[in-house]
Amino acid sequence: MENQDVIVIGAGGGGAVIAKELGSMGIKVLVLEAGPWYGNKKWPNPNQKPGASFSSSPQDLDVFLHKRLLNKFETNMNDLVSGRFRWGPADRSRPQWFRNIKQKGLIWQCAGVGGTTQVYTANCPRAYPEAIDQVWPISYRELLPYYEKVEAELPVNFAATTAKEELFYYGAKKAGWPMVQTLDVTKPGYRPQPNAILPPNENIMNPYISDEQLSWMEGCTLSGHCINGCPHGPSVDKIAKRSTNVSYVPLALQTGNVRIRPNTFALKILTEKSGAKNMQAIGVMIRDTWTGQEEELRAETIIMSAGSIESPRLWLNSGLPENPWVGKGLVNHYMDWVTGLFDEKDLLHILGNSEINPFVGNTCGARLDIPGLGALQTVGMSPGLTASFYGVSESGYSFLNQPGVNDPWDVKGRLFGYELKEVMDAYRKTLSILVCTDDEVDQRNGVRLDPFLSDEHGPVPDIVYKPVKNSCKKRNELVKIAVNLLRKARAKKVIWSDWPAGMMIHIESTMRMGFVVDENCESIQVGRLYIADNSVHYNGLGGVNPTLTTQALAVRTAEKLYKKYFN
Repeated sequence: MENQDVIVIGAGGGGAVIAKELGSMGIKVLVLEAGPWYGNKKWPNPNQKPGASFSSSPQDLDVFLHKRLLNKFETNMNDLVSGRFRWGPADRSRPQWFRNIKQKGLIWQCAGVGGTTQVYTANCPRAYPEAIDQVWPISYRELLPYYEKVEAELPVNFAATTAKEELFYYGAKKAGWPMVQTLDVTKPGYRPQPNAILPPNENIMNPYISDEQLSWMEGCTLSGHCINGCPHGPSVDKIAKRSTNVSYVPLALQTGNVRIRPNTFALKILTEKSGAKNMQAIGVMIRDTWTGQEEELRAETIIMSAGSIESPRLWLNSGLPENPWVGKGLVNHYMDWVTGLFDEKDLLHILGNSEINPFVGNTCGARLDIPGLGALQTVGMSPGLTASFYGVSESGYSFLNQPGVNDPWDVKGRLFGYELKEVMDAYRKTLSILVCTDDEVDQRNGVRLDPFLSDEHGPVPDIVYKPVKNSCKKRNELVKIAVNLLRKARAKKVIWSDWPAGMMIHIESTMRMGFVVDENCESIQVGRLYIADNSVHYNGLGGVNPTLTTQALAVRTAEKLYKKYFN
């Protein structure tokens, strides 16, 4: 394999972006990805055979293969143990890669080119300015041009309004919240979600165009099920949901300077003594996930984009200098799930329709931002995922949690049996709200190496998260606001799931800027080692989805790296 100037570890939300930016500057980049590559001709059967070593041409991308592999069968795609979108090797007959989580919950991440953006809802809000200014080592104003560049490149648009968004807006307005349709949120209010999803196809209401024809045109079909991977579009680079595998990966390949190597797990950062920091990165020890063969790869600069669990794990498994903040400070927006069930007559009055059909439209098309507390977002998951989210609770089964006189909800806890069947029978008449808390950094939370358990890639990560008291207060307040919004929208029954703290979807801040990396995202202790993923966030951004900020930082980091080492 030819030489490279930079190695990027991870082809997800940050890795694909920084690879594209550096490739555009003429830098030779090799991207290593632990999981498979769906939709590339060099891996026609990515879950059955090893395929080629790498791909460097946009001509290798195949929309027919992409659509065949990314279907709407929920278990096939999203099963955390054996689904295509899991944290595990391409060979689905083998077990997933183990993480030792110390409390109830799940870690929703997946391997593969595109990383966890393969399953993300494409929500792309900017951080709240008050969470950045005079808190981070850089200012919000400094991030703005990078936000704007990513928003234009993806692109980011305000979500279309379908029934669930209209009902959410109705309840928010009745509850007294104003509409604040802005990208820079400085005061509370509701608004359409800024999403990296193409606007609806202009032919979507044309009765003479079939759904099959529509799926081959450019633009969103509003058919929902976005978590399963979007199959709608005329070519890979025009797929409606702008996961990095269909947005930044094609752009990276088009530079002619980027090669992507899937099925390649990074085991160790290689270093040598040099310079003022006494140590600099010179390469990566990798393992082929099909053959088990290990190999050393060298480059002038190394970028870790493996995510907020695997980046600290890689640091610790590499024996890099001790740092009390490596792996520490994890936040995950201490999430919760609140659902309202509605009567047909009320829906007819508000929507002019007897059903909400939550799966229609963008998965998360509306939000209520409350800087200082966090955010509420509509969520229209497919039926199977919705049912699974009713089945997780810190409070145990719902019959153990009879509501008190002053409790605003009707049901609290895990649904089961007849009650779960009743709620799922009413699925088309439900509106679910995801609570995202502005949880606070605590050094006791985070990732460490398990002292007893190892896999083929070294000691596995232990993950611990316990929200601080103030984070608990914030979440409780957001739950009450969500319940009130649903009541104002005329919900006849409200269910509070009371999720456990271990529901980890937005994982951030385990390699914090100012503690592990400097303001340019270069390691403070190891020269020529950069990080471009959620882990460098100083905090949880106020409670908003992290991907856009990671991508904006990746663009900025590429610029700083180039000026320092390649200009």
